[in-house]
Amino acid sequence: MAITPIDDASLVNSYIAGNEAALESLIKRHQSKIFGFIYSKVGDRDITDDIFQDTFIKVIRTLKSNAYNEEGKFLPWVMRIAHNLVVDHFRRNKKMPLYRETENFSIFSIMTDDALTIENKLISDQVTNDLRKLVEELPADQKEVLMMRLYQDMSFKEISEATGVSINTALGRMRYAVLNLRKVIDKHQIILTN
Repeated sequence: MAITPIDDASLVNSYIAGNEAALESLIKRHQSKIFGFIYSKVGDRDITDDIFQDTFIKVIRTLKSNAYNEEGKFLPWVMRIAHNLVVDHFRRNKKMPLYRETENFSIFSIMTDDALTIENKLISDQVTNDLRKLVEELPADQKEVLMMRLYQDMSFKEISEATGVSINTALGRMRYAVLNLRKVIDKHQIILTN
C-alpha cells in the first residue's frame, strides 16, 4: 500500500494547531520553486536569501494570526507574497536593473567561430549573457512570465496563479516577450549560435 503525501492544506492546519514540523515540511516541499522564482527576479543570491526569509516570516505571521484563508492554495499564495516582496525590494532601491552600452561592452558585438576553441567558449558565454540582457530589457510583465516559464519550468497555470492573472494573459505575455526578442534580434542581425 502506497503512502500518500500529506497535502499542503493539512500541513497548514497542522502548523496552525501547533506542529512546528509541518511548516518545515511545507518549506522543504516548495523551497526550490520559491527560491528560483525570487532569484529569477533579483539575480543575486544574498538578496534572494533575504527575500526568501522575509517571505516565510510573513507566512508565519499570517498563519499564527489565523488570517490565512487561501482554501488549499498554499503555493500560489506564498508565490504572491514573494512576488510582492520582490516588487517592494525594487521600489526601495528605486530602480530596476538596466544594462547600458559602454566603450568596453556593446550588446551587438557578437562574433561566431566554428572552431572548438577557448575563444569559441568565451563567445558562447557572451551570447548567453547578451541574450539575458536582452531579456532584461523586456517589459516587466513579459520578462516575469518568460523567466518563470524558461528558468523555473512553471506551467502557464502555475504562472497564472503566482502572478494573479488569467492563463490567457500569461500566454499573451509570453507570446509578446518572444515576439519582442525576435524583433530586437532581427533588427540587429544578432547570431545566436554556438
